[in-house]
This record gives sequence, structure tokens and C-alpha cells, in this order.
Amino acid sequence: MRTVNPPSPRILVSLVSADVICRAGVISQLRPRPEVLLLDDAAADQAEVALLVADGVDEPALRTLRALRLQRTPAMVLVVTDIDDAGLVAAVEHGVAGIVRRSQASPDRLVSVIRAAAAGEGSVPPDLLGRLLKQVGALQRDVLAPRGLGFTGLRDREIEVLRLLADGFGTAEIAAKLSYSERTIKSVLHDVTSRYHLHNRCHAVAYALRNGFIE
Repeated sequence: MRTVNPPSPRILVSLVSADVICRAGVISQLRPRPEVLLLDDAAADQAEVALLVADGVDEPALRTLRALRLQRTPAMVLVVTDIDDAGLVAAVEHGVAGIVRRSQASPDRLVSVIRAAAAGEGSVPPDLLGRLLKQVGALQRDVLAPRGLGFTGLRDREIEVLRLLADGFGTAEIAAKLSYSERTIKSVLHDVTSRYHLHNRCHAVAYALRNGFIE
């Protein structure tokens, strides 16, 4: 007997748009698709993905993104007419997982980006990704690096201390290797455990290893 696989569950999507015409257009594109289920506004809090349609990443759009994040919406996708570098970075900072230009927002493209966002993956047009990477590189080079910081949030000195701690060295040995005082090493470890709400040194090492801060 032939086995019939059950259909995949539909992704619950809430639609946010101040433009009635744009809203109607997106609804007409997505309503027939079996992969997604558009929710009424009353059920928007059940959404797995929020789809925001906007002309650009302006203050009203950012307010909407902040509100969605406060509502703990699992994933957010932005359909936008125009987006510059500042808007791109702001959208990512506000938790947007997928970006689609309105001119490219075909039903297939929308569903693809929605599915990626629901799976916890990012989806950005290649040219925007290149621009975003340039912004990230500039941030690392011009802002973080001069302060001894990286995108991990850990300073170079903190990473060195944790790496040596993971290798089994004690406070005095770490201090000697890095030419710091024991008091400085203790202070570094205290700062790390306090900042990330870690219980002790072992927890700090485990956290750093698990998140790829050290190898």
C-alpha cells in the first residue's frame, strides 16, 4: 500500500502594512499559497512570522519592528520599496531576518523568505548582503577594534584569559603568561561572569567554548 505523507503544517503569518493597497496586494499573493496561513489581526499574536510592508526603514517602520519584538514575534520579514545602508543596518539591529524588495516580491519569493525566517535562517538579496558585510567590516575596523572589542562582546584580553583558563592554567600562571597582575586576571574573570550572568569560572569557559569564542 502506498504511504501518503501528511501535509506540512502551514506557517502562521501576520501582515502589517499601513498602505491598504499594498496590504491587499500581499494578501492576494499569499492567501492561495498552501505553505502559509495569513492570520487576522485579532490572532496576530499567534504568528510565527510577521511580514511588514513599508516604503522604507523610517521611524514609523522601526517603531513597528520594536513593537513586534516586544510582542516576542518569533521572526520578522521586511518587504520594502527602498532601503539604504543605514536602513539595512537598522532593520537587522531590530531583528529582521528576511528582506525582500517590493519590486521582487513575487509569491514564490515571499514564501521562500517566510519559510527561511520561520526556520531561523536569514534571507537577504545578494547585493544587500554585500552592503551589510561592508558595514559590519567598517564597524569592526573603525569602532570595535580600536576599543579592543569584537562582535562576541568580549575584549581580546578576556578571550586570552578564558583560553588559558580552558587550557588548565591557574590565576597566577595566567597573570605571568599575559604580564598582568593576579588582581587584574581576577577582575577580568569577574567582569565576564557578571556580564553574562555566569555562575563561576568553569561556567565561563563552557559558555565561551559553546559559543565559539574560544576553541
